[in-house]
Amino acid sequence: MAETIITRDEVAHVAGLAKLAFNDADLDQFTTQLGDILNIFDTLNEVNTDDVIPTYSVTENVNHLREDVANNWNQKQELLNNAPLEAADLIKVPAILNGEGE
Repeated sequence: MAETIITRDEVAHVAGLAKLAFNDADLDQFTTQLGDILNIFDTLNEVNTDDVIPTYSVTENVNHLREDVANNWNQKQELLNNAPLEAADLIKVPAILNGEGE
């Protein structure tokens, strides 16, 4: 199978899309690393998996989900009664952004 080649310009383009800035040495390093990763996928694509049953989990654990039913919707006032501070029918908490509340 042909080797997948990723160019330095493609890596720089993707980095730009992700708003990442790399110097030339980093771009060279990441270009090599991404090329190696893509070539591993090429190698994996060569494996014949026609008779392999898909595996979704390596354990036999089964999620037991309960029915999603809300049953505490009418307890708002009890909750507010237990809150240290209340404002506008909401629990008031100290501000943590921009130094407010200090």
